[in-house]
Formats: sequence, C-alpha cells, structure tokens
Amino acid sequence: MSWDSLFLLANYWAIAAWIALAFLPRGPKTLALILYLGVALLCLAYTILIAGFLTGAINPGSETGGSFTSLAGVMKLFDTPGGTTLGWVHYLAFDLFVGMWIARDADQKGFSRIAQFPFLFLTLMVGPVGLLAWLVVRERRARKLAKAK
Repeated sequence: MSWDSLFLLANYWAIAAWIALAFLPRGPKTLALILYLGVALLCLAYTILIAGFLTGAINPGSETGGSFTSLAGVMKLFDTPGGTTLGWVHYLAFDLFVGMWIARDADQKGFSRIAQFPFLFLTLMVGPVGLLAWLVVRERRARKLAKAK
C-alpha cells in the first residue's frame, strides 16, 4: 500500500469515527465502537508504523536521516511521505481520543449536543485549541456540579 493510500485510509477512518461521535446516539455500544474501531485501530496502525520505522523494517521515505532526537531530525522525518503519514496517524488517534473525552464529559455535565459541536469541530481541526476551549468552558459547570453534591 502506498503512503498516499495509507494516509487517505486513516483520514477516512478517523472522519467516519468523528461523524459517529458527533451525530449518533452516544450509548455504550456506540462509544465502544468509536473507541475500539476508531481510536484503537488508529493506535494499532501507528504502533505498526512506528515499530517498523524504529527497527528499520519500514522506510518512511527517502533516506533523509530523520529522527525524533532533534528539531532538524523531526523536520527531515516530516519531509517524507512515510514520516508525514506516521505523524498524521498519531494526530488522528489522539485527537479522536480527546474528542471522545470531551463528548463524554460534556454529556455528563449536561451540555447539549449542539453546544458540544464547536468544541468537537475545533478538536478535529486544531486539536489542542479545541481541548483548551473545552477546558475553559467546562470549568464553571464542573464547579457548579461539585457544589451541588
């Protein structure tokens, strides 16, 4: 499979999970499917790719000397199709996991699905920005709920 095909497959897989998270009822079965068929499969793909890269079994692209030990090394790694795909799958897995946490936390705190949508969209598009926005907004509701107990 080419790096382009793997990149597109991971993207489409993650988008399907995000659509399910945003629009399907969030019962235990749906959340389990998103967690295991979405997040876990992306994590498995990443694990295979990173293990292959670290052992030399998978060449992420041209022989550029990319590594995780320096900024220059990471830049060289991301300058290859395989290195970029590797990093992208990493982002997809973690952003989806964070999106699941936001959705479950928002459900527990009584936020409507419409109110949750901007945070989920921000997390999908610019991960840490969506998480930060959610952390700021959830604080007041979390304190209010804690006082009520």
